[in-house]
Amino acid sequence: MRTAQLDRSTSETKISVTLNLDGTGVYDNQTGIGFFDHMLDQLSRHSLIDMTIRAEGDTHIDDHHTVEDTGIAIGQALVAALGDKKGIARYGSCNLPMDDAQIACALDLSARPYLIWNVDFPSAKIGGFDSELVREFFQALSTHGGITLHIDQLHGINSHHIAEAAFKAVARALRMAVAPDARLDGALPSTKGAL
Repeated sequence: MRTAQLDRSTSETKISVTLNLDGTGVYDNQTGIGFFDHMLDQLSRHSLIDMTIRAEGDTHIDDHHTVEDTGIAIGQALVAALGDKKGIARYGSCNLPMDDAQIACALDLSARPYLIWNVDFPSAKIGGFDSELVREFFQALSTHGGITLHIDQLHGINSHHIAEAAFKAVARALRMAVAPDARLDGALPSTKGAL
């Protein structure tokens, strides 16, 4: 089983993440931020990565630290669960529609973090959630998960739909990338000899 459990504590947040890459998309995410929990649930369900997250943060200030630090913790747990990355597909992509929104995601579990973010939210808030925090989450995930991550908005006029399509597109691409590739027969998907 490719699993990881990670605890991260700072003066701003206390976060626990448990991942199972070979799961069925079972989730139990509680960050104290309703919309963010909804997005993390989508990430789990559509990646088929079982995910349990508990986060306590200084949300009396705002949601930024909790969202960013959760992205950091998920990225670090993903690295731990992947191990040496032998036999995985490594690359994943998805072009995902959700009503008015369409998001394209391509990613590489390269250990070379890089985020390309071409997404514009028409509103500053999604309910009480700051739209700009969606990018902050993916920046943290990319950096600490060692992911080259491209997220491009093709269409969208509803901020909720745009954000949800982004999480679902990343989830589907991640599902593809972490999957074992039988043709590799356990070999590393790189000519460098390391990822």
